[in-house]
Order: sequence, then structure tokens, then C-alpha cells
Amino acid sequence: MIWIKVILALLASYLIGSVPVGYVIGKVFYHKDIRAGGSGNIGATNALRMFGTTVGILSLILDMCKGFIVVIVAKSLFGPASALPVLCALAAILGHIFTIFLKFKGGKGVATAGGAFLALAPLALLLALISFLLITTLTRYVSLGSILGALGFGIMIWVQQLSSPQPNYLMAVICTPVVLMIIYKHKANIGRLLKGTENKVKFSKKGNA
Repeated sequence: MIWIKVILALLASYLIGSVPVGYVIGKVFYHKDIRAGGSGNIGATNALRMFGTTVGILSLILDMCKGFIVVIVAKSLFGPASALPVLCALAAILGHIFTIFLKFKGGKGVATAGGAFLALAPLALLLALISFLLITTLTRYVSLGSILGALGFGIMIWVQQLSSPQPNYLMAVICTPVVLMIIYKHKANIGRLLKGTENKVKFSKKGNA
């Protein structure tokens, strides 16, 4: 019976993570496919480029909520010491990156991972968020902030677990491929950064509605 609950929890986490927030907002309110402009991504950064700052922030918050909610629910159902909250976090992140609703072509997973690890490791996430904000503000490259923020988060998780009297190595082990996946999903951005052709983010009240 417990295995049925585990499978259902992982499946539900994946489906929640799969909800393409930026795509839905673009279709419902702007009658546009977010993938048809900007970077072609369904995430918050492209939502900001396509539809303005307000929509970008809303998309970011909702994408984070996907990861945050599945972890909180998993903790309440299976207990905070269980491995399920971490596995549900991974399922939600994979859902965002490989969404079933868009032929398994989704976003980069940064916001959903951020929401999930906010519930799992808030201190490490806070430090990564500060790094992201500083780098993005100074350079205007959201991609660079995301890459270095994710890398810093992964390092912090390992430092925390290695120095903890009661380490949770499962979180560190699962966190590592998540960080690598996020960086890999930015491979095109990395290429543009190296060439000096990466787009800088611009904040505006209104997008191309």
C-alpha cells in the first residue's frame, strides 16, 4: 500500500511541476505562444521579455510555488525525515524541464528548483538567491545569475551536509544532478555569453501584448 502512495505522490509532483505557467499566461491573456518570441523558453525570464515585468514576476512566483507546494505536502504526508520530500522535489523539477503538456520540452528548472529547495534547505537557497540577484543586477544577465546561483547552491548543500552532525546525503546526492541539469539547460546561454551576444534583461511595465 505504501508503494502506491509513493508512486502517486511522485506522479502528482511531476504533473504539478509540468504545468507550463508562462505558456498558459501567454495563451490565455495575450493569445500568444511564449515560445514564439524572445529566447523561446517558457520560463519567467522570457515571460518578462514577452509580456512585461508584472507577468515575469508572476510567472516566477507560480513556478516557484510548484516546487514549494509538492515538498510541503510530501513533508506533511510522509514526514520531514522521509526521503519522499526530496524525491517529490526532483519529480517537480523534472516536470518543469520535461513537461508532458508541451511534448516534454519545458523550461530550465531554476524557479521550480528554487521553490522546492526553499522548503528543503532555506539557508542555502537564500545565499544562492542573493548571489543570483547580485550577479543579475550587476551584469543584467539572468542566465549568468542562474548558472552561478545554481552552482553556489549545490556547493552550499554539500558543505552543509558534510559539516552537519546529522547529514542528509540524499539531499546532496539528488541536488547534484539537479544543479548539473540546470546548468546544462543553459548551454545555449553559455555559448552566447562566451561570444558576448547574450541578451541583457530589460524591465518594463508592459510587454508585447
